[in-house]
Amino acid sequence: MTPAPVLDLIKARGYIDDAQHEELSGQIQQSGKDVAQAIVDYGLMEREQVFGLIAEDLGAQYIDLRGFNPPPELIAAIPSGTARLYQAVPVSFDGNVLTVALADPLNPQTGEDLRFALGKEIVFCVADSKQVIDFIERIYTAGEGTGAMEDIISQLKKVALSDSDPDAETSSAPIVRYVDLVLEQAMREQASDIHFEPFEDQFKIRYRVDGALYEMAPPPLHLSNTIISRIKVMSNLNIAERRIPQDGRIVMSLAGRDVDFLPTTYGESVVLRVLDRSSVSLDLENLHLPPEIGEYIEKTIIKPNGIFIVTGPTGAGKTTTLYACLRRINTIDSKLLTAEDPVEYDVDGILQVPVNDGIGLTFSRILRAFLRQDPDKILVGEMRDVETAQIAIQASLTGHLVFSTLHTNDAPGAVTRLIDMGCEPFLVAASLEAVLGQRLLRTICTECVQPYEPSVALLGELNLNPEDIGEKKFYTGAGCETCSDTGYRGRQGLFELLDISEPIAEMITERAPTVMLRQKAIELGMSTLRDDGLRNIYEGRTTIEEVLKYT
Repeated sequence: MTPAPVLDLIKARGYIDDAQHEELSGQIQQSGKDVAQAIVDYGLMEREQVFGLIAEDLGAQYIDLRGFNPPPELIAAIPSGTARLYQAVPVSFDGNVLTVALADPLNPQTGEDLRFALGKEIVFCVADSKQVIDFIERIYTAGEGTGAMEDIISQLKKVALSDSDPDAETSSAPIVRYVDLVLEQAMREQASDIHFEPFEDQFKIRYRVDGALYEMAPPPLHLSNTIISRIKVMSNLNIAERRIPQDGRIVMSLAGRDVDFLPTTYGESVVLRVLDRSSVSLDLENLHLPPEIGEYIEKTIIKPNGIFIVTGPTGAGKTTTLYACLRRINTIDSKLLTAEDPVEYDVDGILQVPVNDGIGLTFSRILRAFLRQDPDKILVGEMRDVETAQIAIQASLTGHLVFSTLHTNDAPGAVTRLIDMGCEPFLVAASLEAVLGQRLLRTICTECVQPYEPSVALLGELNLNPEDIGEKKFYTGAGCETCSDTGYRGRQGLFELLDISEPIAEMITERAPTVMLRQKAIELGMSTLRDDGLRNIYEGRTTIEEVLKYT
């Protein structure tokens, strides 16, 4: 349940003042607690009182779901995938009116989306969010999802399109339920992306988990345009425009999903980037940074000015790292502004502005406006061009700490990239504090981890021999149900930190190439991505194959 509206409500009723509101909000951000439980732990009221107050504010009925066992026909009123996706529980069905309890009753968008998905007249009541989630887990069991997918695909095969209006079926129950099930299954598997890909003789749907792609059961080919149109409707996009790429966003109670559409030979390819905020911990301690890098970052992010860059390929976790830094310095005495494309994490206390190139709201234009807002710290989502980079440098030189990202292969490469863009080397050397190179690699599944002996050839690829490793042990995942027989579950970062010390700054001013900067940094004590990979191998977190793939 979204904390802000609940805290605003109890503040409006006089239970807390401004200072307590801010204190509670900070506690919820730090602990990740359910807002109702945080209010209980704070000693204000019991959970039942919290949800009773919400019901009173909404003019809705409060329902206690403990021991609630509805008949099968009532359970069937909301399909399994839809119930999980919207976190909704059917409470009663009177004539044509379905009464539903939501885990987040204060989110009006969820209610509207559910009405559209079910095509029914709905009345909402209020129940304890924990009871709603427990009910869904108890009644809509995890194993039912696969059977539900098979059932809905068989129904889709019977759907015939109208010749006069091929998009007429966009809001039909089977299409709506199928898209909901795809989203729900991807969420359950903790996917980062969902790909809808039309080809000449098939319509593929794949989702990416821990960096690897897995294929879902495909729907009938003739429904590809209808399914894509359904996603467009959910994303508030133009369903008639199929010639140019479009960007949109689906916002639901479980996660925000950014959607990109790209026209291809056989239709439109769609990618949904799943941003499940509940599964991401924005704390520096949870990034598994090497101790010396963690200590350096802690000192750097409280400096009054300078530039701190995180670099790496797309999907390397750069934004997550930067937001963990911002969360650490998000205090009452600092003004933090961000310019992003898109805004990935909503954080109380930080003013966030989404880039919109269509109306001229570019990174550089937003950054110029930021400097008139008297900020202390600024996050620029990406330094895409020389104008943005130059403004960031000027901002740092005039007393602001700037965070940003670049796409380069390693930390020293970021310096060369800034100079290649057209930034003056002496300004780069004067403003840059540090560059953090980052990769994400898969970690071994803790349920099926087991020791093994790597071959001499495999060790050779790491430039190691049996004498180098001594008594060190190596681990791999055997594969189990928990990790879908891959041997991996979850990901974590590999890091290398380039400290812009005086010798490095002098080399930057002299336009030294990347390879020389790298060699000098290693001489001065920089641990490379490969070094950090070896550390993770020896600690039993990942495998040799993963480190070789990403370093």
